[in-house]
Amino acid sequence: MLLAASLASCATAQEPAALSTGNGLYLGADLSYVNEMEDCGAVYRAGGEQVDPFDYMAKRGGNLVRVRLWNDADWTPYSDFDDVAKTLKRAKAAGHATLLDFHYSDDWADGDKQIVPKAWAGLSTEAQAKALHDFTYDTLVRLHAEGLMPDWVQVGNETNGELMAGKTRAIDWRRNAALFNAGIRAVRAAGKATGTSPKVMLHIAQPENVMPWFDAATVAGVLDYDLIGISYYSKWSKWSLAQLGATIRAAKARYKADVVLVETAYPFSREGEDGSPDLLGPDTLIKGYPATPKGQLAYMTDLTELVVGNGGIGVVYWEPAWVSTGCKTRWGTGSNWENAAWFDLKDTEALPVFEFLGRSYRSAPPQ
Repeated sequence: MLLAASLASCATAQEPAALSTGNGLYLGADLSYVNEMEDCGAVYRAGGEQVDPFDYMAKRGGNLVRVRLWNDADWTPYSDFDDVAKTLKRAKAAGHATLLDFHYSDDWADGDKQIVPKAWAGLSTEAQAKALHDFTYDTLVRLHAEGLMPDWVQVGNETNGELMAGKTRAIDWRRNAALFNAGIRAVRAAGKATGTSPKVMLHIAQPENVMPWFDAATVAGVLDYDLIGISYYSKWSKWSLAQLGATIRAAKARYKADVVLVETAYPFSREGEDGSPDLLGPDTLIKGYPATPKGQLAYMTDLTELVVGNGGIGVVYWEPAWVSTGCKTRWGTGSNWENAAWFDLKDTEALPVFEFLGRSYRSAPPQ
């Protein structure tokens, strides 16, 4: 495999223990788009028969579903509380562990921007921290009341920049720490109030940003988290796969937290089939991994081997069900991601990439 050299460099004389999805490895996907795509007429198939993406992913070996939540996205009826509850219900019914991703925004929050919810704009840091705490706590308690408490909770999404501060800028860590710690306290308090114990994840986009961000967070007093989430897209990262592996190992050792590759994707085709521009085109390709169904599977298999071999505990694919439909988005009719989905362009038939979920991987030896 193409990542063999990277893995070998991390090996020791000690034989690593076998690891599978049944004993500590989380493999799955962000399925936030499924409800919307089905409302738009999408039909997912395997072997020519219609399948439920949640059930089918579990059947193929997946065990984790991630879902995003916006505060008050008045531009879409999706990714609000009701839609998230529907997704969590479907995920839990299929037997998946669940990860709730608070964006703390009315719109997409990512490595380039962290837009404050309109209801919290203009508030003082103290007032914003209270609002963030209460929104997090209330959401989790409501979900628990419906039997839907997530197993993991992200306090923010790709928070490279200052939380709820607009475009990425130099971080005011006094403010940033106050907001993060408010969210973390809310997760802990909701767990205590409901007799549950959801784990807290903090999430940074692209491996080159991970260690600097968490070093600064540590100095600022952001300490009470369980999981580090990393996004890795070759199109937007300056670092290689080998450097991603090294970052996972280093972060796990330095911060004493489990590490999850919580977002990644790879195209199975150089082009999609609709009028919406493809976000992952030829500029995202890595040598040795062609934009074919087999190339997509090889990437996900090798990448998972790399993550696990460096001590990571999970891999989550971003939006494998965002297929092309007749619905319009801000960017055109269809999908910006259909050439990187897990279903083909013509018949939304399941692609070979599902195979990576059911394979056995070897864990890193104890340090």
